[in-house]
Amino acid sequence: MENKKYIAEVIVNNSVNKLDKLFDYIIPPQFINIIKEGTRVLVPFGKGNRQFEAYVFGVNIKLDEDTSKLKEVIRPIDEEPILTINQIHMIKWMKGKYLCKYIEAIQCLIPAGVVNKEKRFIYVNREKLNNHKYEMTEIQKDIINYVEEKGKINVESLYKRFSYNEVYRVIKQLENEGIIIIENKVDSRIDIIKEKYVRLVISKDLYKEALDSIKGAKRQQELMEFLKEKVEVKISELVNSHGFGRTIINGLLSRNIVEVIEKESKRDPLLNLELKPFPKLEPNDEQRVIIEEITEAINNNRVETYLIHGVTGSGKTEIYLQLIENTLNEGKQGIVLVPEISLTPQTVERFRGRFKEGIALFHSGLSDGERYDEWRRVASGEANIVIGARSAIFAPFNNLGLIIIDEEHEHTYKSDLSPKYHVKEIAEYRSKHEQSVLVLGSATPSIESYFEGVESIVKVRELKNRARNAKPPNIEVIDMRRELECGNKSILSRRLHSEIEKNLEAKKQTILFLNRRGYSTFVSCRSCGHVVKCKQCDISLTFHMTSKELQCHYCGDKYTAPRECPECSSKNIKYFGVGTQKLEMLIQSYFPKAVISRMDLDATSKKGAHNEILESFKSGEIDIMIGTQMITKGLDFPNVTLVGIITADTMLNMPDFRAPEKVFQQVLQVSGRAGRGFDEGKVILQTYNPEHYSIMLAAKQDYISFFEKEVELRKAFNYPPFSKLINITFTGENEKETYLAISKITDNIKYILKSKGYTNELDDIVFGPNEGMIYRVKNKYRFYVLLKSNKENYTLLKAIIKYLLIDSRQKFVSDNIITSIDMNPLFIV
Repeated sequence: MENKKYIAEVIVNNSVNKLDKLFDYIIPPQFINIIKEGTRVLVPFGKGNRQFEAYVFGVNIKLDEDTSKLKEVIRPIDEEPILTINQIHMIKWMKGKYLCKYIEAIQCLIPAGVVNKEKRFIYVNREKLNNHKYEMTEIQKDIINYVEEKGKINVESLYKRFSYNEVYRVIKQLENEGIIIIENKVDSRIDIIKEKYVRLVISKDLYKEALDSIKGAKRQQELMEFLKEKVEVKISELVNSHGFGRTIINGLLSRNIVEVIEKESKRDPLLNLELKPFPKLEPNDEQRVIIEEITEAINNNRVETYLIHGVTGSGKTEIYLQLIENTLNEGKQGIVLVPEISLTPQTVERFRGRFKEGIALFHSGLSDGERYDEWRRVASGEANIVIGARSAIFAPFNNLGLIIIDEEHEHTYKSDLSPKYHVKEIAEYRSKHEQSVLVLGSATPSIESYFEGVESIVKVRELKNRARNAKPPNIEVIDMRRELECGNKSILSRRLHSEIEKNLEAKKQTILFLNRRGYSTFVSCRSCGHVVKCKQCDISLTFHMTSKELQCHYCGDKYTAPRECPECSSKNIKYFGVGTQKLEMLIQSYFPKAVISRMDLDATSKKGAHNEILESFKSGEIDIMIGTQMITKGLDFPNVTLVGIITADTMLNMPDFRAPEKVFQQVLQVSGRAGRGFDEGKVILQTYNPEHYSIMLAAKQDYISFFEKEVELRKAFNYPPFSKLINITFTGENEKETYLAISKITDNIKYILKSKGYTNELDDIVFGPNEGMIYRVKNKYRFYVLLKSNKENYTLLKAIIKYLLIDSRQKFVSDNIITSIDMNPLFIV
């Protein structure tokens, strides 16, 4: 008789490097028809057979093979697979492309609330305790007494009560002696919310008879009449809104006139969002041509990528809305991505106003429970449109027809955690493998995306005019060096001050852009020059007026603002630079009657704060909005006629080859907030570098000339799109050990490249190792090596990195050093 065994190949939910591979487990006979590819299962792992969540990536049959060393799956966690076959293929692709771990890719696709974690519960075995034969230490007694007092408790609570090392040592010893018992339980940290409903269970024929039987109970009769008109009603609604107490409900229950049922109640992040109609607009000629062409591609299942290059206010949103409508009409589903959480409410408002329902939200502002419920709404087919930031690209649709990436140039589409994916790359993968159309939209496309259009890799479609024939804003450049020469030391030029006054008199709104949050950007001693820095990071601290504290924007640490210099004890402490908080106070002092609000990370940290500020601005309650890059894109307020750019060129001083591009994009994007209604817009651009080509061409709103100039420079220095970059970062607490480790890796990269014939090109390929731009973060030192590749050696470089840092990591890098691999980085820090 043949020995047939069903074997599950699983990825264990653990981020340890050596566990990043497939493990084989026997599927017990009772689960053979349940456990498939994509199913989550519980498996015993390691010598102690601790229970771990795992994901099945394959099911194989082994005939007459020795499987005696294999363990069995404990049980499936879900009734249906949680990952589709398409998603498993994408996870494998992400692992190869980004050199990440399997579990890191899996966690991109599944919301955090779904993931099951092992919880360890501890209780005392009284029989063993009574029979023990030695004198216990004080810490042993304390731990046993604490556990007995609580009954059965989570081991984590012991770590909070006592020191970790003491607890770990003691419970290990007591467990070996059987005095305490530890149970492992794997559970999700998100619960499905259930609501109780009441409904009538008697037939129409028996209704009158039942009503007569309770003549003496008037409120019960009223409840019967109320329920007659309804299918089912929440108990909470009956009690709180209609005054039917639980005694009344129980009275009908005891007579079997009604029954109570439980139904799932999904958390709804759109619950408090007012539903206002957003009528369909007649497209102009430019819009119509684009809509018809892309719709035809959707209808014919063509894999196409379009780049809509449209000036700000040219009506890209109306194109998106009509494309989504046409996608839904074909029975397909669509994803709409926006770069900032602040843009989500406005985008959702428009889509809900047009489509009313069937919309799900994905962004970092959701609670774990909301994210879990939205994910399940999409997976179950309840929602056919997903709107959100970066994570929305992984929405579990099974009939995807259209992906839209608005403001495609934005850096927020790049993940800064492993896997360091870019949304556009994931979208391109999904478009190709799910036969869907990808639409990129921007007034200032990334150099790489527009270059793909020039090379005919994507189809560029231009929108050269603003919708409703509105004129583009006039951008006026103010040289702040001349302001200083004229004795104006204010942060506002005389021209901008005057225009704000005129705008306030005309009852129009103003936006002021400053890409620095906080009050002062650094604190320094004027006697000795000492700059107050974070104790954990190699970065100056920013003063925040609201909290009266110095804050590190890298590790989050906060410090009391010094009254004297910590270096020389001088009281000559000065607060330099201007952040959005200080700008807000200055503007309020200049225009005391104006209503001013601020929109930055500090002002919007509370849930729902984005929407509250935007709604107040939209309704005209706010005269002047001050903000960081949150306000530079996508926002559409017709009454904004003036935009002031306080310091346009701050980023030009950054050691980043993309700095001119980022300055150009920011200027055009924030300028685009002006004049979107019937009144002409005006932009005052303050700068200390008026001769820089990015400033000059932004003022002219000439993207094509800027693109041509930038491509010329990139080609000369072999930067993207003419090359690909790979950044490898090493982070460690021991400065010398970390540097030696990255030096060893760098030497090995060069050695292998030499052996492949790249002897003369090494200095053009390998740059480093170098200290990180922020050298120390959270008391850990950072070094990086940058690799610059062409089409010929990119695959080789990836193979070398994979060999050194993944396949043979133990030979080259110790476990206490963190390595990070970033394919095509947007920032080198």
